[in-house]
Amino acid sequence: MKTYLIISALTLVGSCATTKYTTKIQNLKDNIHLVDSASVIKYANTITPKELKEHILIIASDSFKGRKTGELGQKLTSDYLKSYYQSEHIKSPLGNNTYYQIIPESFLPKDIKASENVLAYIQGSEKPDEVVIISAHYDHLGITKEGEINNGADDNGSGTSAVMEIAEAFKLAKNDGFSPKRSILFLHVTAEEIGKYGSEYYTLYPVFTLKNTIADLNIDMIGRVDNCHTDNRNYIYLIGSNKLSNELHYISEKVNDTYFNINLDYKYNTEEDSNHYFYRSDHYNFAKHEVPIIFYFNGEHEDYHQPTDTVDKIDFNLLAKRSQLIFATAWQLANQENRITIDFDNQEIF
Repeated sequence: MKTYLIISALTLVGSCATTKYTTKIQNLKDNIHLVDSASVIKYANTITPKELKEHILIIASDSFKGRKTGELGQKLTSDYLKSYYQSEHIKSPLGNNTYYQIIPESFLPKDIKASENVLAYIQGSEKPDEVVIISAHYDHLGITKEGEINNGADDNGSGTSAVMEIAEAFKLAKNDGFSPKRSILFLHVTAEEIGKYGSEYYTLYPVFTLKNTIADLNIDMIGRVDNCHTDNRNYIYLIGSNKLSNELHYISEKVNDTYFNINLDYKYNTEEDSNHYFYRSDHYNFAKHEVPIIFYFNGEHEDYHQPTDTVDKIDFNLLAKRSQLIFATAWQLANQENRITIDFDNQEIF
């Protein structure tokens, strides 16, 4: 009888705990109120397949020689990014037209020359010290031993062009009087392909203190379709959205459900993922420092890390829609009344 009573009591406690958690999550969902819906759609629609293609045609061209860290092609890309932000009148947080955060040779692996992250930002109108980061690496693998160029159109020309177009959309909104309440940093990191050194350097020497960095939305390969989705191209993998902040996760879902209806695939959002994608792109360096993240990813394909990853294989309509989703998510994070909360009980995975 005593055993029965103990089991019954534990069952009751477990049931109550589950009910309380369910109620907590429902309350969290109910308290998410999307802001400026008409403006979100208006400026999201300025992110177009045509303009994304114009960027990737340059970034993934043969003249950029595969964008290997520290080499000429990577330098040409960083110059292209800087020139773009200057032409769009999007400032650098470093001031004095200095868009480069220099990463010294001593920080990088042996025989890799000094490189640079490229930073641009829009200052928040009400809470400028709180920052949303939108990141993507712009380096790639360079030239093969056989002399073939790894153009890296999807990896990560797609993410690089997305960040550029998202930045332009926020700038157009600002020009029309819709400045974000919080600041937004457009962070193009180098040296991802050789070990995520660019994002590691930024998190060690952040321009904005990490305690005031409310989220990192990281983009790495969003222009193609993997073999699991050939019959349903309207998808994107999301990784890490609930690792540090349930609120971030449900904001992401609500933004998507309201505006885009993309299939958010969480297949790789698990510790059991044998690919370990959560640890393999630049968002991880932010997550290590307790900054909530979302990693946007289309999955690997047969051209991954091959010279055949070329512009002609990018689905630009799909790339535009995915970029619009990221823009709208960043808009919500930057403009809602309170910054997102961190769930410290979720951090054991680190």
